[in-house]
Amino acid sequence: MLNRTIRRRSLVEGELAGDLHPLLQRLYAGRGVRLASELDLGLNQLVPVGRLDGIAAAVELLCAHFARRSSIVVIGDFDADGATSTALVVRQLRRLGFASIDFLVPNRFQYGYGLTPEIVRLAAQSKPALIVTVDNGVSSHAGVDEARSLGIDTLITDHHLAPPTLPNATALVNPNAPGNTFPSKALAGVGVAFYLMAALTREMQSRGLHAGDAPVADLLDLVALGTVADLVPLDRNNRVLVHQGLRRIRAGRCCAGIRALIEAANRVPSAALASDLGYQVGPRLNAAGRLDDMSIGIQCLLADDIDSARGLAARLAQLNHDRRELELQMQQEAMLAIADMRAEDPALPLGLCLFDETWHQGVVGLVASRVKDRVHRPVIALARADATTLKGSARSVDGVHIRDVLDAVTVRHPDLVEKFGGHAMAAGLTLRAAALEEFRAAFDAEVRRWMTLEDAVGVVHSDGALSGRERTLDVARLLQSAGPWGQAFPEPVFDDCFQVRASRVVGERHLKLDLQDGDGGLCEAIAFRHFDDADAPEVQPDARVELAYRLDVNQYNGLEKVQLVVEYLRVL
Repeated sequence: MLNRTIRRRSLVEGELAGDLHPLLQRLYAGRGVRLASELDLGLNQLVPVGRLDGIAAAVELLCAHFARRSSIVVIGDFDADGATSTALVVRQLRRLGFASIDFLVPNRFQYGYGLTPEIVRLAAQSKPALIVTVDNGVSSHAGVDEARSLGIDTLITDHHLAPPTLPNATALVNPNAPGNTFPSKALAGVGVAFYLMAALTREMQSRGLHAGDAPVADLLDLVALGTVADLVPLDRNNRVLVHQGLRRIRAGRCCAGIRALIEAANRVPSAALASDLGYQVGPRLNAAGRLDDMSIGIQCLLADDIDSARGLAARLAQLNHDRRELELQMQQEAMLAIADMRAEDPALPLGLCLFDETWHQGVVGLVASRVKDRVHRPVIALARADATTLKGSARSVDGVHIRDVLDAVTVRHPDLVEKFGGHAMAAGLTLRAAALEEFRAAFDAEVRRWMTLEDAVGVVHSDGALSGRERTLDVARLLQSAGPWGQAFPEPVFDDCFQVRASRVVGERHLKLDLQDGDGGLCEAIAFRHFDDADAPEVQPDARVELAYRLDVNQYNGLEKVQLVVEYLRVL
């Protein structure tokens, strides 16, 4: 929590409705909303399905295989976006009457990511005529070529950044493919899958191929979960998808698996928020792909019987518990390694690369993310894949495009990185174990072309101060209903100074505070995982503190009260 600064958001000029709560006008303006019409999140506000380039050819391919009664295999990714994408496509193709639909998810430890030749050969054992990828495939040249050699058509649906040349797929749909004119580049893999299934459903109905009741909007609960869990920016198009999915969850119209996962997290489906999907449900799904087999998560999302779904959700909850224990241990080891590095160089490398022989490759991305939040610079955490190879996950900070950093490293040092891929803020890579030290130096040197030591400061973006009369349960509820909040449309954070009246430890790791504001008003606050940080400040009664905080509704024993959730704390 050290080496941070609070920065208040600048407001855009706009024409938001005068009857909108003044606080909401301020919050929306701080997120770039200019017009009241931008707050309309009805389904009719989605970018039209036909504007997604490549979708017509993909629909035609699917219709042809429908007519042939082909066997189709959906190949997904091993994260929550991949799981929801897989479940959505499998569900909708089955509802539309396709003859034979199955799915396959590569085990990350055996096959790695994407449509590899090995996973194609595994899929080919069931003799499919068509492979449909979801949330992967745009870089899978060798896998697509393998499928062609086996006489299998390929339909690639993906949202990841594309390489300069695309694989020779039978059809490809990706808003981020070169030349694609779709205006919302932020679609998650599940968003791309939803668009494809919406276009297919409409076309099949227009041709009289399916006259039953299979509205694709029924599957928006899956779209909301995958979109939030994948941390894609919540532009307006994605906010429509998430808002509509949450409406269905709250109305009790979600699939049994999502209901069971929400219940397993001790949340109430009728009051579900985007944060519940991001911090509770998504990690439970991801735990299967990190530690075991994502098929468990997909089976949960495909379950129609609530008892079956609850059994699978319980297995996912146990995996998530195991993942948390493992992550905490690895995080502590990472921080000890950083302490040793600081003993030699207090500044630390700007591009930080960490490795431990005992680390689990399914959890290194979470460790990289936690360490990045502490040291405010790009971090790569690596684990051993085999005797000669390391696999790692990178997490970055604003202003440093981590995929471009890795690309530059491979250009300058062609023999270091075996393969890599990712986004601006996250990436994955494989390298030779013998090249680790050389890679560390090359990574740090490249990051230094993007940032300086003075940039390695954590910024907490704030929406300004709240008055005591705004720190109420009604306002907290108003903020919950004003979302969905998420990536690039963040949940409101405020900053104020308080006098500490009392402080205590709860649950061994958390700090509970009784506070008094400058006008004498009283409130409660909690700093979750405060004691995870060895440098966390000690907070004594009567101390004066500066807080950045979220306004939250705390539910306990059937009662609700307002609570400040601390994002940053500094003793004055």
